[in-house]
Amino acid sequence: MAKKLSKWLHAVLILFTLIALAACSDGETSKEAENEEEGSSDEPITLTFFNADGGEEKTFDDPVAKKITEETGIKLEMDYPVGGNDEAIPLMIASGEYPDLIFAKGDIGKLIEAGGVIKLDDLIEEKGENLKAMYGDQLDRLRNSLDDPSIYTVGTYGVENAYWSTSGTFQIQLDVLRELGYPKIRTLEDFEAALTEYYEKYPEIDGQKTIPLSLLGSDWRWLITVGDPAGFAAGFAGDGQWVVDEEAGEATYKFLRPELKEYFKWLNSMNAKGLLDPESFTHTYDTYISKLSSGRVLSIADQDWNFTDADKALVADGKEWRTYAPLPVTISEEYTSKSLKNYGFAGGWGIAISSTSEYQEEAFEFLDWMASEEAQILVNWGIEGEHYDIVDGKRVMQEEDRERMNSDADYSKETGVGYYVYPFPQWGNGAVDSSGQPITPNSEEQTIANFNSAEKEALKEYEMENWVDWFPQTEDLGISKHGQAFNYSIPAGSELQIIQQKADDLTEQRITQAILGDPANFDQAWDDMITELEAMNIEKANELMSQKVKDTMELWGTNE
Repeated sequence: MAKKLSKWLHAVLILFTLIALAACSDGETSKEAENEEEGSSDEPITLTFFNADGGEEKTFDDPVAKKITEETGIKLEMDYPVGGNDEAIPLMIASGEYPDLIFAKGDIGKLIEAGGVIKLDDLIEEKGENLKAMYGDQLDRLRNSLDDPSIYTVGTYGVENAYWSTSGTFQIQLDVLRELGYPKIRTLEDFEAALTEYYEKYPEIDGQKTIPLSLLGSDWRWLITVGDPAGFAAGFAGDGQWVVDEEAGEATYKFLRPELKEYFKWLNSMNAKGLLDPESFTHTYDTYISKLSSGRVLSIADQDWNFTDADKALVADGKEWRTYAPLPVTISEEYTSKSLKNYGFAGGWGIAISSTSEYQEEAFEFLDWMASEEAQILVNWGIEGEHYDIVDGKRVMQEEDRERMNSDADYSKETGVGYYVYPFPQWGNGAVDSSGQPITPNSEEQTIANFNSAEKEALKEYEMENWVDWFPQTEDLGISKHGQAFNYSIPAGSELQIIQQKADDLTEQRITQAILGDPANFDQAWDDMITELEAMNIEKANELMSQKVKDTMELWGTNE
């Protein structure tokens, strides 16, 4: 409102100035004022941008941001939900005031229903050459639904992906592997045995109590450190709270599956044996990262992006052997890790343009430019001569930048390199530019080169070049026809949304209690939870999500 008022006042002042100048007999002065007014059009346009996945104050003035403004005439004024507040989008809708660009994640359906964002189909057709080139035959995956096949968002995920690293798995300290003679760790039993042996030998690290396994279940990260690892250990793909059988077109709320009970029963026993951090469900994110950064946490189950600050802190502190190696651990050897599965371009979430924006065309042109080859090289590599050089015709990161990328948690924020890749349109780490070079610095060669010295030594002992070598390979896991179920836009207030929200709240509470409870009471606690899920009509949610899966495959043309 303040911005609109200031613009109105500015217009009034200009009007009075022009009247005064018109009354003046000095024609040269009048001409100078006219030129100054025309020159104001060269000023950058500021677009307000809400990022539901952000959480830090950031001004658009780093080197990459300045180059973006130079090329597009656009500056971003970025805003984030305070303290992970999930009411930000509902509050926008209630007020009717929206930023120009909105990344709402799963709440995009609420904005569509409220008329808060615009359809992009015509703009893409008329002036979206870069977006059309980027998405190609994957463009249909941007569409909202069978009932409303319009496109409201672009961005978030890479279109062409390669899998040179994994994330979300169990991670174990490199020093544990070294101390135990580089053992094979394939099952939960192997994993527990390694942690137990090392913990008994080293109950303290650098004068502090050793923590065999730590989780972060006190906030929304319960999903990624408690809920998701359970599904991965059971050999399920990354569909969030669901297990999807594509051939049958069926989705099941995953906590109904007996494999999940088996995993949480193991976690309950880890707690009873004193191998699980007792603060796993109470400590804050900052405390969790502080523990990891100290080097005394032997293992975690987490996404790489969630603990990268701790990893960089360990490297910067010379504690490379306290960093982590990902493990292809499952409940038993009859299950297969799906960590390297190719989900294709997921569509679904993305950046939308608000219906109240005064700069809708400019906002779209900006998003389209972000999909260009020029922009993709800039946001991924930075500025030539400042962050990378051309050596023998190829882009090579400058050594200082490469080192900072791996050891300085503030590098991306300060330089802008890598900062504006997500959630904007992105080609993906498997894409190459018109010269045949990787569009990101994250090629397999660069991934391997970026390993710290401890990782390289451990990999050599295992006779591997990359950690993904001991995971089931992408080409053997098939390509998802439905994307990932967690990425679907579920209409707010729908029966599916209401039931799943109740089920999610219930399972987080009951499973946490069961993990921390007496092992003798675990079976009863689990059975009681299943009874409560059935009472809230979880089977209806299964039916509705199954239909959502079928509709998605029909919309995408992958149902044959």
